[in-house]
Amino acid sequence: MIRSEQELEALLSAPYEEDVAALQDLKGDLILLGAGGKMGPTLVARAVLANRDTNRKIYAVARHGNFIDGTTVIRADLSDRKQVDALPDAPNVLYLVGRKFGSTGAEHLTWGANAIVPAVVAERYAGAKIVALSTGNVYPFVPIESGGATEDTKPAPIGEYAWSALARERVFEYFAAERATPVAILRLNYAVEQRYGTLVDIASKVLAGEPIDLTMGYFNCIWQGDANSICLRAFSICSTPQARILNMTGLETLRVRDIAEEFGKRFGRTPQFTGQEAPTALLNNAAESAKLFGKPRVSVQQMMDWIADWLQHGGTTLNKPTHFEVRTGTF
Repeated sequence: MIRSEQELEALLSAPYEEDVAALQDLKGDLILLGAGGKMGPTLVARAVLANRDTNRKIYAVARHGNFIDGTTVIRADLSDRKQVDALPDAPNVLYLVGRKFGSTGAEHLTWGANAIVPAVVAERYAGAKIVALSTGNVYPFVPIESGGATEDTKPAPIGEYAWSALARERVFEYFAAERATPVAILRLNYAVEQRYGTLVDIASKVLAGEPIDLTMGYFNCIWQGDANSICLRAFSICSTPQARILNMTGLETLRVRDIAEEFGKRFGRTPQFTGQEAPTALLNNAAESAKLFGKPRVSVQQMMDWIADWLQHGGTTLNKPTHFEVRTGTF
């Protein structure tokens, strides 16, 4: 089991052989924008560790955060066009910028982060390959038995955050079509590790004896290390004039009640529930991702074992609930 943050971050950062191969195939430097968030530091570390026997530079652009040796760190505010213009040239861009929580009451900041910043960045790196992280929140709720929204499902965002996320996608699609910028857009729901994610949200409530809302009764998730791997390998599917859309999550449709009861067995607790399961949920179908990059390596059961052990032994969390149970689009 994983008992320290150092062990956890090493596990999340360790590249797969496919990641090494992807970096060997990549031409030129790699810049990761917005690298200070939850996924950024371990994604940067994975890129640096996979970057074997090359002279490639790995740039991490962030306002804060600590990064592995071998990273060229640049402190910059990506909402400032002058600072973006001053960034180094790079033919490969991983775009991780996004704002979700705190949107209510500050909608202008969310739209600025999710719609204006992408335009500034895409203008600066027009013509480069861009892998942009997005969200499955751009989809409508779909029937539980549907297997999840596919990449062909028409977006139907709920709430201002989701609409601004779709705006981010449309900006990158514009540059793919009008400026010959090869783009891949990854719609993620939800990355998980021991310190945050949907499974941690449920496990923490079971352990604390807090009621679990069943209204959003089903969800998808993926181990963050597997998501990191797909991000690095997605440069191979960047396309123009039409940006490539890809769902990034696990293959299973998970039931909240079942997951809570499984954690209950591990903790010796009886989960408390509230609400009734709706017939629809925010679900993504990741069959196309599995076809391109293989199934996620870390199973749901393995994630649950790690998380249960982590919480039982006093492991810290980021205290950033995903609020996956919210159906109003208000974050």
